[in-house]
Amino acid sequence: MAQAADAARTVILTVDDDPGVSRAVARDLRRRYGESYRIVRAESGESALEALRELKLRGDLVAVILADYRMPRMNGIEFLEHALDVYPGARRVLLTAYADTEAAIDAINVVDLDHYLLKPWDPPEEKLYPVLDDLLEAWRNSAYKPVPSTKVVGHRWSARSSDVREFLARNQVPYRWYSVEEPEGRRLLAAAGQDGQRLPVVITPDCTVLVEPEAPELAARVGLATTPAADFYDLVVIGGGPAGLGAAVYGASEGLRTVLVERSATGGQAGQSSRIENYLGFPDGVSGAQLTDRARRQAAKFGAEILTAREVTGLEASGAARVVRFADGSAIAAHSVILATGVQYRQLEAAGCTDLTGCGVFYGSALTEAASCQGQDVYIVGGANSAGQAAMHLSRVAKSVTLLVRGPDLSASMSHYLIQQINETKNISVRCRTEVDQAHGSDRLRQLTLRHTLTGETERVDAQWMFVFIGAAPLTDWLDGTVLRDGRGFILAGPDLTADGRPPAGWELDRPPYHLETSVPGVFVAGDARAESAKRVASAVGEGAMAVMLVHRYLEQS
Repeated sequence: MAQAADAARTVILTVDDDPGVSRAVARDLRRRYGESYRIVRAESGESALEALRELKLRGDLVAVILADYRMPRMNGIEFLEHALDVYPGARRVLLTAYADTEAAIDAINVVDLDHYLLKPWDPPEEKLYPVLDDLLEAWRNSAYKPVPSTKVVGHRWSARSSDVREFLARNQVPYRWYSVEEPEGRRLLAAAGQDGQRLPVVITPDCTVLVEPEAPELAARVGLATTPAADFYDLVVIGGGPAGLGAAVYGASEGLRTVLVERSATGGQAGQSSRIENYLGFPDGVSGAQLTDRARRQAAKFGAEILTAREVTGLEASGAARVVRFADGSAIAAHSVILATGVQYRQLEAAGCTDLTGCGVFYGSALTEAASCQGQDVYIVGGANSAGQAAMHLSRVAKSVTLLVRGPDLSASMSHYLIQQINETKNISVRCRTEVDQAHGSDRLRQLTLRHTLTGETERVDAQWMFVFIGAAPLTDWLDGTVLRDGRGFILAGPDLTADGRPPAGWELDRPPYHLETSVPGVFVAGDARAESAKRVASAVGEGAMAVMLVHRYLEQS
């Protein structure tokens, strides 16, 4: 008989696109391991990955993953490669026919495969259970380090509760959500000595109770680094999106004492994307969370410090040092700084939207809310790639998805591949020349008034969910009077500073600014915050790497 699992919710997951085979595998697994492990089955690689991400979000453990090799769209090896990012400690088994044994052997190197099983596996007592017993024993003895999850008790339609869930999810902190309207949520509040008048209540793994916590307190209590280890660095990177993470990886890997400072969660807007399909090296696409997690781990591996929930409010030159000041009055200094502050989604000015933000109106993908859209009608405002990626993601669970676009069509701002996917998805519709005139609801979003931008004709529709992607504004107001910016707030750098052939005012060096250098020597900019940037993940990562190269050049000549 199988030994008891270390955690009550430890999972064995199996995925096979043949429903009969899928049921047979799950049946045999439950017969042997059902008392000690939770058996989860899926019938496609995509649905299995969704299940793994939900398990990860809840803080559940996964001990073993069994995947069939021959599956459409995503074969077993490709699935296990993605699963490796979500649960790197899970043991991986490939189910394969005799004709595919060569592919299984190759997978040992590709995804660090633990075992492959030939189908059929009858009798399981001889061909399946001994293998699983050994793998489960190895998993129990491994350093998988189960982490008790953080508990969040809140109201379903509370903007602050939504913010806390999004913060934890984007920072890869396992948590479990409890509604205050459910018995278990009320039991947790009673145990924490709270009456539910102030929500959310967060209970950390060490049983610390936090009531309506702000991001810095929450970050510190759940184990995220918030305090710098030193006072002086070679390089401070401000912003943890693709450009900032790229700069941190290249800076730290090339020997610079590097610290990355992020005010919310690493990944930026890209980290909220449900699917990025045009990033080099990922032919099957990659979620923003996956890409962000890999980049963060990569930066940490090379020794970069990553500070979360620290807001930067000032930058100044003090001799050869560049001083970065935080909102709490503290500061750090460095030889050089890279500004990778990115952008934030513009707020929808329609009446009612402000009051309903977090209560049915969301900015960005708000991926923690996606599961709640099951079988419902969803509206997405915007016509660029982020809106298109969100539409495709939500279409898998929602009854319908409606894209509201101000322009005449999608071609002006959305990639061709996304337009094709949207046109081929039956439950996605596009309404062009349409904008939101008003959002209606007292406790949560109930209806929208839509207006045609040419005729002015209005229509009132039922709506419980609206996700907004209407362009972006740079997060650079705190740099006013420090570095030169254009009329929209984007940071000027390199050739844009010397358009008339002369260096910017106050420039004291006998050379012009380097390509990504701002009007302050030793301060560089990369990614979306730079004026005239490409606003693509690949270009942002490239600019982060290029900025580090220019930092080296600056340091050599200083």
